[in-house]
This record gives sequence, structure tokens and C-alpha cells, in this order.
Amino acid sequence: MRAIDLTQTIEQGMPCYPGTPQPFFHSLSSIERDGFAEQQLTFSSHTGTHVDLPSHILPEGCSLDAFTLDRFIGKGIVIDLRSSVAETITIDALQVFEAHLEDCEFLLLYSGWNRYWGTSDYYTGYPVLSTDAALWLAGFHLKGIGADMISVDSPDSGDFPVHRILLENGILLIENLADLSPLLDLPFTFFCFPLKIAHAEASPLRAVAFVNEKGHA
Repeated sequence: MRAIDLTQTIEQGMPCYPGTPQPFFHSLSSIERDGFAEQQLTFSSHTGTHVDLPSHILPEGCSLDAFTLDRFIGKGIVIDLRSSVAETITIDALQVFEAHLEDCEFLLLYSGWNRYWGTSDYYTGYPVLSTDAALWLAGFHLKGIGADMISVDSPDSGDFPVHRILLENGILLIENLADLSPLLDLPFTFFCFPLKIAHAEASPLRAVAFVNEKGHA
């Protein structure tokens, strides 16, 4: 069994969604002074690779407390959109993968945008799902959709329609995934465990794909 880490590192100065504060690390004690090291960590619930839950967008949406651990584990598939993707991911770009979507629980969208992580280009021009594509995906039995971009909605969308459509249909959103290329054409089991935070509308998580050496999930 091989574990592939799909998580961006949380660190000071990292990319954050416009308006989201940077993480801040403060040393509370040191080995030299106190005999042990301890830090205070301050960061948004939407920092780095994180999951968006229904209460992020929906007034009556469920928070993290309502979800059992099995909602964050499942059979995954990566679909490669690099050659067909424009600024909007349409139904036409997704329909060729329809047979695969029938048999997976987590869909991971590989646009290649993670290559801009750490640069100003990461924040603008990234591909987003069209509302029609979101409605089409909502018809599958998906636990979650992940993306190697900062969002599945454009920053000027106002009411975040793609978030709204998917979260209303119980599909969790995992944003800021790291490089998905090692998973192309491989079956895998996807794990995306959030921190256990009361009433959370989102949480940083550790996203990992498990593939055995013979390529079976």
C-alpha cells in the first residue's frame, strides 16, 4: 500500500483566499528556555487544503458535527481536464468520464493549477465549474468533489452558485489539493479527515490517496 499526500503545507506566507488572514505561528515556549517547545497556531478554517461543509454557505446547512468519519473516506477518481479546460469547466468536458463517475465517491478535478501555488497567478484565471456542470455532477452519488484550485467558483461570483448547488446536494468540497498527477489512471481510496472542531463550517484537513503497488485501491 502506497500513501500519496495531496495536502498543501500550512505555513506563514502561504497562499490564502483573498480576504482570508494569513496563518500566524507564535512560540509559547522553547527547549532552551523552558525545557519543551510549544507553539500557538492561528489560522482560518479555510486555510490550505480544506473541506467546505454545508453551513459554510447554507443558513440551515449542517456543520462538521453532523458528519461521521465514513463521509471522509471513499473510492476516488482523478479526471484530467488539462487539455480541455478553459476558464469554465462545462458538462461537455465532464461527460466523457460519466462511466467512471457512476462508480466513485470522490471526484478530484485535475486542472494543473497547483503549479501556480505560491505565485500571484494562483488567485486569478483558475478554471471553475459551470452551474450546469455542478447540477449534472449533483446527480451522481458523490460524497465529495476536490480540486487543485483555490475555489470551484470565480472570486466575483457573489453568491457562490457552484458551492451552493453542490453543498445543497450533500456533496462536500475539498479545495487547494496538491499535485494530482501521480493518481492519473490509478484506482485509489481517498481520505480527507478534517480537524474535529465543534460547529465548524470548514476545516483544514490531511488529504491522502492510498494505492497498493499493483494499482488497486
